[in-house]
Amino acid sequence: MKRTAIAPVALAAAGLFSLAACAAPGTNPSTPLVPAAQAVAASETPAPLASIDVPPAPVTEPPTGELAAVETPEAPTPVPEPTVAKTQKWVKIYNGPSAKEVTPPKSITSGSKTVELNATENDDIGTYVADGAGRTLYRFDNDSNKPPKATCNGDCAKTWPPLLIKSPGKIFPKGIDPKILGYVERADGHCQVTINGWPVYYFSKDTEPGDIKGQGVKDTWFAVSPTGGKTSALPPAGN
Repeated sequence: MKRTAIAPVALAAAGLFSLAACAAPGTNPSTPLVPAAQAVAASETPAPLASIDVPPAPVTEPPTGELAAVETPEAPTPVPEPTVAKTQKWVKIYNGPSAKEVTPPKSITSGSKTVELNATENDDIGTYVADGAGRTLYRFDNDSNKPPKATCNGDCAKTWPPLLIKSPGKIFPKGIDPKILGYVERADGHCQVTINGWPVYYFSKDTEPGDIKGQGVKDTWFAVSPTGGKTSALPPAGN
């Protein structure tokens, strides 16, 4: 009898203990319990993060050998301003070409306040002087340079127009000694440019830059050299 009475009491006590162990708030009595140690470990282990595809960073290969030099654009070299080398009354003669562009007069008879003189190469006659437009300048044997005197006047000057300079004048030479440049007053009152005292002229039949059709005409007209002398005669035709 005592054993029979004890059994129900023991069973009831065991069930009460079981309920006390599984009925904590938020638990599901039907879910199998996890041992306490495992439950703590599980709660401390973070859930695995979802994998994120991150594109790999571009790989920059280290340079091999010497580093390439960085090219720095060079600043343009400024053209130095010419200075006055000589003054003849109202004409200033500079020691080099103008730093600013000069527009030569279209007409060879009009004259200008600004004159350019350039030493120019030619395979047949050597170095001669041309104006800023490339037009050949000549000297006349019947003129004189000591003292400077122009004798080509009237109809002669129509065929051989003088290089005139107006007041206030400027002369910019290239390849010519500025000290030997100047001007002479003509019989008609105009002023004509001189090289080493020799008055210089155009030839009316020269139509293109570099033409030397007046070379050797009447054996008295020659393209003027940078020193005021005569350039070489043209070679015979056919050579």
